[in-house]
Amino acid sequence: MTTDYTITVEPLGREVTCREDQTILDACLRAGVWVPHSCTHGTCATCKAEVLEGDVDHGAASPYALMDFERDEGKTLLCVCTPRSDVVIEADIDVDDSIEVHPVQDFTGTVVAMDDVARDTRRLLIELDRDLAFNAGQYMALSIPGHPGVTRTYSMANIPTEPRILEFQIRRTEKGLATDGWIFKDLAVGDSIELSGPYGRFVLRTDRSEPAVLIAGGTGLAPIASMIRHALENGIDGVGHLTLYQGARTREWMYDVDRFTALAEQYPDRFTYRPCLSEEEAEGFSTGMVTDVLNADHETLKGHVGYVCGPPAMVEASLKTLMLKRLFPRDIYKEEFLDASASATQIRSPLIKR
Repeated sequence: MTTDYTITVEPLGREVTCREDQTILDACLRAGVWVPHSCTHGTCATCKAEVLEGDVDHGAASPYALMDFERDEGKTLLCVCTPRSDVVIEADIDVDDSIEVHPVQDFTGTVVAMDDVARDTRRLLIELDRDLAFNAGQYMALSIPGHPGVTRTYSMANIPTEPRILEFQIRRTEKGLATDGWIFKDLAVGDSIELSGPYGRFVLRTDRSEPAVLIAGGTGLAPIASMIRHALENGIDGVGHLTLYQGARTREWMYDVDRFTALAEQYPDRFTYRPCLSEEEAEGFSTGMVTDVLNADHETLKGHVGYVCGPPAMVEASLKTLMLKRLFPRDIYKEEFLDASASATQIRSPLIKR
């Protein structure tokens, strides 16, 4: 029998019940209390908070994301720490009333379709046992069979008005526990999957009317696809003109070109599509890194909003380009796609919204 503890979240003054075997982040999100988070595996430090009272087990926190002196000062990572008493924490909560908070819940899903859409890239459709309420851009945690308590997180490419069948776009990682060892190995249509969510704050800002540039690398396209389709197909009038820069090395790594080409033709006044290949020339594609194409397209991005998602190196290069084009950090929203082996070995700017 597990022990329950009370977590008081400051400066909100909210109290949450948390089991001794449950992370504080999980307890907060399931209670509808939003606290900052991103990777949910103890590597990015987004959920770092101060323990004002009580004791916690720091769990599998990366020593780069939570250094020894920070532990001594009472800091912890909410996504991996568990309570050992009643606890009072103070989190860096930036409440945005324009974003609806959907409590995290557990779901059972059934694989209804699975297709290879590009090199080492698979589209996975999962039908849930009930509807999921979420914001465009959020992600889910999938439980890996045979590994109790081990999950991997993937962003949804479907839109909030498609709440029952979730679309995931998954890149194979060599020797990856979830990809090589499961999704690309023996997962089949008809299989059952346990998953939870929604997670994440990298979402479409429906209150931002400025024109937006959206930069996607690899399967970083998934949350951005959800944002674009939600804005266009559901007629979100508060969102400005959208321009998608989708990058890949060669054509074999690129997918869903026809889908976005069709959207650009259907909504010419609201959406522009710029597919880019960095190592190949092909008809209908710009040649170069997405940052090179973006740089050539715009003398300035002052008055715009930016969304960036993909591998860390691409995200970092995109942030530099956007800021050189006079886009302020407060107007840039980003999410990095890390594999499970990644550690937070560098300090990331707290000015960039996650």
